[in-house]
Amino acid sequence: MVSYPHWRTVPTRWKDNDVYGHVNNVVHYSVMDTVINTWLIERGGLDVERSPVIGLCVESHCSYLGSVSFPDTLEVGLRVAHLGRSSVRYEIGIHRQDRAEVIAEGHFVHVFVDRETRRPVPVEGKLRDCLEALRPA
Repeated sequence: MVSYPHWRTVPTRWKDNDVYGHVNNVVHYSVMDTVINTWLIERGGLDVERSPVIGLCVESHCSYLGSVSFPDTLEVGLRVAHLGRSSVRYEIGIHRQDRAEVIAEGHFVHVFVDRETRRPVPVEGKLRDCLEALRPA
């Protein structure tokens, strides 16, 4: 199994199912975005309304490997594959609750920018520390 330094449990919701009876593809992206930003808020000190530095998604990808439906519960693994001067590439694994089956694997790239100018800025301090903690051992 792929190593992820951080895991978060995410329940599916009734509204996540589509007409085919499984969690719709767009929900996977929402789960990835939610797990990443929850980490940044809890560990990196991100204040989505006031932080002078924010992360903008410039790339995302998801490979669908299995199906899941409400009321399944997901276990989502998060790690940092690359941490640059102003950007980070996360890798995410979405598993069934027992982590035995991978439902989807994806990546997500943030470029950190000044909130006002939208120009890239270095990732520093508490934010950099929280991203370093997501690097696999």
